[in-house]
Amino acid sequence: MTTTTLLVRQDQLGTARIRADEAAPLAPGQIRVRIDSFALTSNNITYAAFGEAMSYWQFFPSGEEGWGIVPAWGFGRVVQSQHPGVAVGERLYGYWPMSSHAVLQPQRLNAAGFSDAAPHRAPLHAVYNRYLRCKSDPYYTAETEDIQALLRPLFVTSWLIDDFLADNGFFGANTVLLSSASSKTAYGTAHLLARRPGLEVVGLTSDQHRPFCEGLGCYSRVISYEDLDKLPADTACVYVDFAGNAGLRQRIHQRFAQLKYSCSVGGTHVEQLGGAKDLPGPRATLFFAPAQGSKRAADWGAEELGRKLVASWQDFVAKVSAPSGPCLVAQHHRGPEAVQAAYVQVLSGRGDPRQGQILSMG
Repeated sequence: MTTTTLLVRQDQLGTARIRADEAAPLAPGQIRVRIDSFALTSNNITYAAFGEAMSYWQFFPSGEEGWGIVPAWGFGRVVQSQHPGVAVGERLYGYWPMSSHAVLQPQRLNAAGFSDAAPHRAPLHAVYNRYLRCKSDPYYTAETEDIQALLRPLFVTSWLIDDFLADNGFFGANTVLLSSASSKTAYGTAHLLARRPGLEVVGLTSDQHRPFCEGLGCYSRVISYEDLDKLPADTACVYVDFAGNAGLRQRIHQRFAQLKYSCSVGGTHVEQLGGAKDLPGPRATLFFAPAQGSKRAADWGAEELGRKLVASWQDFVAKVSAPSGPCLVAQHHRGPEAVQAAYVQVLSGRGDPRQGQILSMG
């Protein structure tokens, strides 16, 4: 059996290549999963852009110095098992390498799923190490696999951003600025924020993507990056940065004297990434979604947190996939060359925000 994987230069994300390896035999306690489909969005570019700082390269080590494997969310099926608790044929949702196959070492099994006990993943955050059994997953329906792969991990982040801001009284602000407003995590966040009374939700985007953002119906208004001065400088606001654009962050911190809070979530503008030191106003803080998730699990219990998330998810899916005007349409690409081409396109930022890329190596 051959395993086919997309490798990316860690210091030059636009350089990628395909590698084929002969699969090694399984050790006792391991399983092999055929990765049937995975989503490619700007979220994956964030994983690559912050691969070193946030340890994303460590989930699936390439074994080659300077080369990394970008993680992705999607679905797979167990094709070999040396673990008595996992059967061949089981369908799983989780965090995969951009590859044709993955080897996992299940532990802490229950009806819902299991965690990967591979030693190199032990120090990494548990939320990324958990694999869910589709047959008992309350989110799962076979017909929405594409939407789940594209939006589910992003929407959980969106939900936790909205909850974090509300939990902190929006830091005394009445306006929330969202950069990269056409990105899925941004408009998921805007969808939730729009339900907060008395809150203005402002989407910042390129001129090219402005009509799409305005058509979403979740932003109070949409402003192009060049027109930032249309917002009064005394606006009491919170900035949620999905772009990672250092120049834009500098402009926002300099313009808004009433900037109450500034957090970074993503890095969709890879070419403009930069540090956040020596900025006027509040310190730019990296938002780490699992931390807020852990807080709410402690506050409410994991079951209640899950119930709230599932209810919000179902409402969001109904909105984005409405037959009258879906916000997102899945585009399928199959084969190693197609995967590499799709990665380069999404990295460049040239993709249509209405399209979601679903990839398969096979």
